[in-house]
Amino acid sequence: MSSELEDGQYSHDTEKAVPVDPKEAEHILENVAYFDDPNLDREHVLEGVLEDDSPYPEVRSAVANTDDPDIPVSTLRAYVMGLFWAILISGLNQFFYFRYPSVTIANYVGQLLSFPMGRAWAKFVPNWRIFGYQLNPGPFTIKEHVLITIMASVGAACGCPSFRPGNTDIVAVQRVYYDQNYNFGYQWMIVMSTQMIGFSIGGILRRFLVNPPSMIWPINLVTCALFNTLHSQVYTGIGTHGGISRERFFFYVWLAGVLWYFFPGYIFQALSYFSWVCWIAPNNIVVNQLFGYVSGLGMSVITFDWAQITYVVNPLATPWWAAANVGAGFAFFFWLLAPCLYYTNTWYSEYLPMSTRTSYDNTGAPYNITRIINADSSFNITAYEEYSPLFLSTTFALSYGLSFASITATLTHAFLFFRKQIWSQSRRSMNEQADIHARLMAKYKQVPEWWYMLIFVTMFVIGVISIELWHTELPVWAFCLSLVIAFFYVVPIGMIQAITNQQIGLNVITELIIGYALPGRPIAMMLFKTWGYISMYQALVFASDFKLGHYMKIPPRTMFWFQLGVQAWMFTNITDMCSPTQPDGFICPNTEVFGTASFIWGVIGPQRQFSKGQVYYGLLYFFLIGALCPFAAWIISLKWPHSLIRYVNFPIIFSGTGNIPPASAVNYVPWTIVAFIFNYVIRRRHFSWWTKYNYVLAAGLDSGLAVSLVLVFFILQYPANGTIGINNIQKWWGNTVFLNTADGKALPLLQPPAGGTFGPTQW
Repeated sequence: MSSELEDGQYSHDTEKAVPVDPKEAEHILENVAYFDDPNLDREHVLEGVLEDDSPYPEVRSAVANTDDPDIPVSTLRAYVMGLFWAILISGLNQFFYFRYPSVTIANYVGQLLSFPMGRAWAKFVPNWRIFGYQLNPGPFTIKEHVLITIMASVGAACGCPSFRPGNTDIVAVQRVYYDQNYNFGYQWMIVMSTQMIGFSIGGILRRFLVNPPSMIWPINLVTCALFNTLHSQVYTGIGTHGGISRERFFFYVWLAGVLWYFFPGYIFQALSYFSWVCWIAPNNIVVNQLFGYVSGLGMSVITFDWAQITYVVNPLATPWWAAANVGAGFAFFFWLLAPCLYYTNTWYSEYLPMSTRTSYDNTGAPYNITRIINADSSFNITAYEEYSPLFLSTTFALSYGLSFASITATLTHAFLFFRKQIWSQSRRSMNEQADIHARLMAKYKQVPEWWYMLIFVTMFVIGVISIELWHTELPVWAFCLSLVIAFFYVVPIGMIQAITNQQIGLNVITELIIGYALPGRPIAMMLFKTWGYISMYQALVFASDFKLGHYMKIPPRTMFWFQLGVQAWMFTNITDMCSPTQPDGFICPNTEVFGTASFIWGVIGPQRQFSKGQVYYGLLYFFLIGALCPFAAWIISLKWPHSLIRYVNFPIIFSGTGNIPPASAVNYVPWTIVAFIFNYVIRRRHFSWWTKYNYVLAAGLDSGLAVSLVLVFFILQYPANGTIGINNIQKWWGNTVFLNTADGKALPLLQPPAGGTFGPTQW
């Protein structure tokens, strides 16, 4: 594949600096990170420094330390293909969002399929000129491929599939639940303001989250490895390990991934929910609560489904020390604390399933929100007092407490461990960075920060207009507060994500703040959450894309216009974007979670859940616990700086399990085991193999799964409205055994007493 780039059409003068003097190595090493970075493996770090490569072997193995500035990047072909995949992936995700079972078209699908499409374009399309642009500038280049994939990922983010927080959900929730059918102007302002404020924040703060070499963004390394494998790039970082080529290794893994998922995904689904202990005692409620995967704590440990293992994030791309923090947090809070809380009937939990994402009333039935609201969707306190307080499963309630702890732990941890790094980066210029990749990028024109600031100010004005012209009940001061929260948290949360592959969410804290500040205003709550949390989320999405462009040597200004252009085009030129009657599927569907949250936090309000005297008041102490724990780790690290305490990260311990529920142990325990095997055992004992193949293996498994999900859906689930095999394969033991248990039925330990209800007598 690389031969076409070696035909002489492009320059061979790839830029690579001369290896540094060993005496300068330690000085350079000191500038890599201004905090005790657990990712900095001193056993291999000087190897990278002396070769003028990244000090991180993970980065060296996935990213080339050379650049050819003559490779075409901003081509008409890249624009057309990028828009095509952005619209297609976004539209398909929206279209299939309503179905069950649904399917999500992952970015890997666009990354893989755009490669043969680009090669075909280069081979068959004539080289005509359109408005001065070459229709076929020659061989399909790796930089074009990167831009196409980034555009596709931006489009997918705008599409807001089910696994992402959606800034378009609020539009549909307003229609469905609150009968507010505002015109396209309102919809466009809300969506574009959130997206572009996130984009501008990510751009303004890229000196903290992108340029420093310590901000490695591990998940991007999988993408980089796939790009370099598809385009047959050879560079020093992949090492000298023998064996088959990375291209062939990727193909074998990808093919195996495609074929294997047919078994746990359709033929033998018990391989996915392999709760074998529950199959032995299907009616024993305690056994099922401890060992089950559907509504239990998942102590069965095993799964044979890569979709379950990589549900949270790819374990092969997560540093072992970070995975160990997540695993330790899970074991302590969900295997030790949760059973203690449940079996002591704390929060009346024994009358509820152990782990679900549903809210319940005092009869153990799902909470009927319609019983406590008036015809205009306002809160009816009399009906609420006659009906029931709202109850949550033990793991659901505990997840709120952990979210509270992660918010304060993040601030404390950032102050204690990251303050020097933040201060240093604030004084550095964008071109003054320590590693080879930043120096190679320095020759390209940087995007001035005032460009991003101009976008921020413009979108701020649009946001103010949208909440003032339409009935939203959100005052301007609350809008400003939401942006302050997003801006304040994006650097510490982004730094933690960039080194650990784990993101801390602001959804709960934004809901809590606005719920207390403006009780009884569900629309205001959703808007506050959208600008406070989702703007931060989008900022980190764009920061990750910036880092991908940084690794792949994409000119910053080209990145800017591609990212900005695809969003502006989609939301300006697609007629009735986010309208339920949009003919092409760009309907921005509402989600049950988003709508329900508007009732819990905006209608009922947190004061009836967490204030003193309420059922879940004790969870507020997690704020204090989260603030104090990093201090303990910091004090110990001062006494024993080279001990294991340097690997303890309390924000990750508290937030790493933030997907529970609906996630369970099946998504965390095997995930931790896989991370241990590959990123600790194999990395230490077979480092050359790990360097050459680890990220290629991750890319092959994820992309194989992505393709197989699509195939299973379109071949076996979508046709005939899901009735294929309904009387045979869908009903055989291997597809039903895990459901025909107390775990699968989500049975509680106790039934309500004779009076028919449980819980407090007054609320």
